[in-house]
Amino acid sequence: MADHSGLPPLAISLGDPAGIGPELIAAAWARREAEKLPAFCVVGGARLLAEAASQRGLAVDIQVIADPGEALAAFTVALPVLPLADCDYTPGEPSEQGAALALHSLAEAMRFALVGAASALVTAPVAKSQLVKVGFEYPGQTEFLAEASGLDTEAAVMMLAGPSVRAVPLTIHCAIAEVPARLSIELIVKKATITASALQRDFGIANPRIAVSGLNPHAGEGGRFGREELDIIAPAIELLVSQGIDATGPHPADALFAPRQRATFDAAICMYHDQALIPVKALDFDQGVNVTLGLPFVRTSPDHGTAFDIAGKGIADPGAMIAAIRMAGGMAARRAAI
Repeated sequence: MADHSGLPPLAISLGDPAGIGPELIAAAWARREAEKLPAFCVVGGARLLAEAASQRGLAVDIQVIADPGEALAAFTVALPVLPLADCDYTPGEPSEQGAALALHSLAEAMRFALVGAASALVTAPVAKSQLVKVGFEYPGQTEFLAEASGLDTEAAVMMLAGPSVRAVPLTIHCAIAEVPARLSIELIVKKATITASALQRDFGIANPRIAVSGLNPHAGEGGRFGREELDIIAPAIELLVSQGIDATGPHPADALFAPRQRATFDAAICMYHDQALIPVKALDFDQGVNVTLGLPFVRTSPDHGTAFDIAGKGIADPGAMIAAIRMAGGMAARRAAI
């Protein structure tokens, strides 16, 4: 990982307090030395974090700090927490109070990242069905962060990344029936360009290779199964190549993530949500990271949900949270070095 020393700490939002987020944050701090994690602080929820750690059987001291800068000194001996609101720890039992705390924590953690008080933002998982009850009007955290940063939603690109593969879904939270109408040459070029730039800046890949999937079976088979590959995807790839981006495709999606194929690209651009997320979750579920490209700050999140059904039982794997923290630290360090 790139050297994070000398940078501000990461800011971590709580996620839904009834989910696995709080216990995984505590578990990540408990493994900070073994995993060589950069310093981080949590925005709010000091009491519930202490209860979540205790229920998981972790010896985690909590230190309330006044501002993120104090986390650097505190981190070696205690989990630094900023004095935002708090609530009862009721794992598996989401509430409006918990959703309100999750949203408040997200907004404040994002603010610290925007103003540079935090070197990156790591977001614990939220339940959008709960956030809607407290006025959250976005399909997900990615769209919320994009608008708060003054960007249109297409400028914030979701990439799922693990040790085995990186994949970007062009369309995200929409019905499969809506996907063909949402695809365009402009959309593919825009998101692939943002992806290539981020691979260079944030991941240190000098000449990123982008593989673009097809939409239809067998990448359309010359128009037999649909014309999206001929009319939209192939022309977009030609434009990318003309702009100096190493882009290939359209590739049949069913073969794109085979081991030999994965070795030929640094990120795959996929046409819809499951086309990108299934391979990442199948290959790297416990180490998968959701990273938002194109924002003015670094943002990562573990690539899993709130898992209310196992919250508080001590069985949730902290691997993806640890990976999200490590990736955020590495990305922030590379940006600082430019």
